[in-house]
Amino acid sequence: MRYAQLVIGPAGSGKSTYCSSLNQHCETIRRTMHIVNLDPAAEVFNYPVAMDIRELVSVDVVMEELKCGPNAALIRCMEYLEDSLYNWLDEELENFTDDDYLVFDCPGQIEIFTHVPVLKNFVEHLKKNDFNVCAVYLLDSQFVSDVTKFISGCMVSLSAMIQLELPHVNILSKMDLLQDKSNIEEYLDAEPRTMLAGLDQRMAPQFAKLNKAFIELVEQYCMVRFTPLDLRKERSIQYVLSEIDKCIQFGEDAEVKIRELDEDMDQLEL
Repeated sequence: MRYAQLVIGPAGSGKSTYCSSLNQHCETIRRTMHIVNLDPAAEVFNYPVAMDIRELVSVDVVMEELKCGPNAALIRCMEYLEDSLYNWLDEELENFTDDDYLVFDCPGQIEIFTHVPVLKNFVEHLKKNDFNVCAVYLLDSQFVSDVTKFISGCMVSLSAMIQLELPHVNILSKMDLLQDKSNIEEYLDAEPRTMLAGLDQRMAPQFAKLNKAFIELVEQYCMVRFTPLDLRKERSIQYVLSEIDKCIQFGEDAEVKIRELDEDMDQLEL
């Protein structure tokens, strides 16, 4: 079995910074992890790239050939990746062995993981290649300054969860940049009635039924739970990583193998 994180979230939510910090943390604790770039428009990396979609296709080339804008070009790049699952991707995955751990740094266009089926098909292909996959959704902690922004972030996360059908970990990123942390607790494990009251207070009366429908939807799918991440603190990074590891059952196979080895040794001693 192999393991993978699919790092998603809106543009500017800190996905690449998260990948870089995760790589540094794993180097510190002497744990092997491979970072994969799935953004065909990326230019600069602060982490070693184990696999790069730009070797297959890039936004600049597509823009020039198809005479389209950057957003349309990115969608076309991801569709080309989907068409290349059984050749380019399979060849790249042959470089990784059992128990390898991959982190896929994805583009920030939300339609990639909420509407078009590209990443869903990508994930299904990973599963066929014996990967346990977890979606890691990053939301900028600045969203907790306003209940309307927070609900919109929850809606995007919920759309991604339904679209990808994966174990899902929500992270409040950039906690080190959040100046006012006084109300952070009420968003980490938000009470639906409190959020509804906040929405009704901010929105016009004619939106009351819509506000209630939003809150009921979020409550029904239990999506209003975020884990804060402060990249300045190693303990915070380790806690988030341990939560993700639980979702993909990382390390459990190793524990089983150790127990089986111990049992075999006991039998030999007898």
